[in-house]
Amino acid sequence: MERARERQAAAAQAQANAESGTRTGGNMRMLVQDGDTTYLDRLPAVYVLARNRHTSEREWRKYYKLVWRFARVYPYAQAARVLKGEVDSTLNAEHYGAFRKGRYIAAIQKDLFRDFEGALHQMTIQQGAVLLKLIDRETGVPPYDIIKNYKNGAAAVFWQGVAKMFENDLKSSYDPAGADAQLEELVQAWQRGEFRDLYWSLFWEEPPVVNVPERYKR
Repeated sequence: MERARERQAAAAQAQANAESGTRTGGNMRMLVQDGDTTYLDRLPAVYVLARNRHTSEREWRKYYKLVWRFARVYPYAQAARVLKGEVDSTLNAEHYGAFRKGRYIAAIQKDLFRDFEGALHQMTIQQGAVLLKLIDRETGVPPYDIIKNYKNGAAAVFWQGVAKMFENDLKSSYDPAGADAQLEELVQAWQRGEFRDLYWSLFWEEPPVVNVPERYKR
């Protein structure tokens, strides 16, 4: 009986608003025409990835993995760009000598270990390889040269040896028109604000939230 009265009240209210055509109803709008109610809503655009029928299953799985890894490491590459800009600006403005430069770089290194050591330890080798490419892309300098320029050549050689043990290469250069074309497409999608929809269309879930301290964001 109570539900019947509720339905009658709702019908009466809908009829009363019919002349206005639409009204706001909770989170949606509704249109009443000839006693029929149609609910209206505006849906956000969704990026639908068209699968090339000429792409093999193996290549498709490889692309899935690339998107998965990119989502988890790109914010760190962006942080590297911000940090490099900060360090370059400070060194150029202060005109540090060798001793003061060494102390400054050591302090920056200490901050990096504090802020990112845990996250980097959890990274897979494959994610690390993608991160190295993206650091080169964001900073314009291969990781090997970054270590060499800001630390010293011996440190660069050492870390290159460590990277080689894990099948990575600190000297590898980013090639947006060649080997890294798909990676560049993901960067462009991120910058256009489309990466979330792309990720959702592949995995049916939101991209992971990568926590980067505010000082590394621009």
